[in-house]
Amino acid sequence: MSTELLNISISKTTHSRINELDWNDLPFGRVFSDHMFEMDYIDGKWQNPVIRPFGDLSMSPATSILHYGQTFFEGMKATKSESGEILIFRPEENAKRFNLSAERMCMPEVPVDMFIDALRTLLTVDKNWIPSQEGYSLYIRPFMIAMDPYVGIRPSDTYKFIIFTCPVGAYYSEPVKVKIETYYSRAVEGGTGYAKAGGNYAGSLYPAMKGQQEGFRQLIWTDAKEHKYIEESGTMNVLFVIDGKIITPASSQTILAGITRRSVVDIAKDWGYTVEERKVSVEEVVSAIKEGRLSEAFGAGTAATIAQISAIHYDGTTYELPPVEGREFSNKVLTYLTDYKHGKVEDKFGWIMKI
Repeated sequence: MSTELLNISISKTTHSRINELDWNDLPFGRVFSDHMFEMDYIDGKWQNPVIRPFGDLSMSPATSILHYGQTFFEGMKATKSESGEILIFRPEENAKRFNLSAERMCMPEVPVDMFIDALRTLLTVDKNWIPSQEGYSLYIRPFMIAMDPYVGIRPSDTYKFIIFTCPVGAYYSEPVKVKIETYYSRAVEGGTGYAKAGGNYAGSLYPAMKGQQEGFRQLIWTDAKEHKYIEESGTMNVLFVIDGKIITPASSQTILAGITRRSVVDIAKDWGYTVEERKVSVEEVVSAIKEGRLSEAFGAGTAATIAQISAIHYDGTTYELPPVEGREFSNKVLTYLTDYKHGKVEDKFGWIMKI
């Protein structure tokens, strides 16, 4: 294992905002911890690693990111065990996916050990921002942006890698209604669908807004060629329980390789469930609903963990799904994953990094 660690300069805030928090009211993504990690890519190498007070960035109006969208991000969570240890769920997988996105976006990779070192140091500095109460966690947002002050279409020569964190409650407070999207497309083969590129999300905002105006919290995207096969939802991968089998679209060039989805699949197999990762057609899902063979539908993602889907709309019809309370697998796996992330069950898969 390489040891590309950082000599991080730490500049702590003189005025912590932690006493201003209402720990029982933490809207997702709106309250930010005291500090952030920042590092620059200049002259072909990463340099100037620093932890400083959370604050605004200064940049030229000509900065490349503002014009050409060369950016991507990751999402992960930290929790505390009952003994006060800091626990992070599968951070190496996020670091690897971060670099997969970097390659696709023509941006420099951050060595995994360097990524983890920055993460460890930042969480140690801001450890008091990690919520202790049930249902809450510290959301972690690593991202990279192009920094050249240059108006011209080419990869930037300079970049900034930043990590900030925010204490959060639940992303979804209730089961969601979704609409199967059959006109707009999120990703195409050969595109950037498998990367967490900012443009993927920007392009999805308009159709998602139209869906919300119709009463649907999220869209389920379908393939761009025929709109025949289910891909993923806006904030999560999707899984179905049909005829007792767990069925989910396989990761591909157009579907993000979700770490939570992968974990759910591994847990299901360990528990003895039959799992099928393959192409899943819209027709198959709708037919299973009509025939009473679909017992569960849910999303899996870092922000939501497990988000129950209460209804699916397709081709003018909204199909109500079985009650959430009776969903055996998804309720069980949500409890298990929550306990796993808080160190309440054995780390049998080696997914927890302790600080």
